Amino acid sequence: MKRMEAILLKLVIIQLVFLIIAQSLLLYTPLSFYLGKIYEYEGISKQEKTKTIETIIDR
Repeated sequence: MKRMEAILLKLVIIQLVFLIIAQSLLLYTPLSFYLGKIYEYEGISKQEKTKTIETIIDR
């Protein structure tokens, strides 16, 4: 059991290191300009209001 816990701990530490590296790349490098386009494709960055039509269901 201790061996499994040691492996899991190593995996968590490796994941944490990669998370810190990825966050630093996104925040402090010019690479973030190119990765920021993803938000435009998903439609998150535009804060436009959409027209809504209210309808009444026939009873």
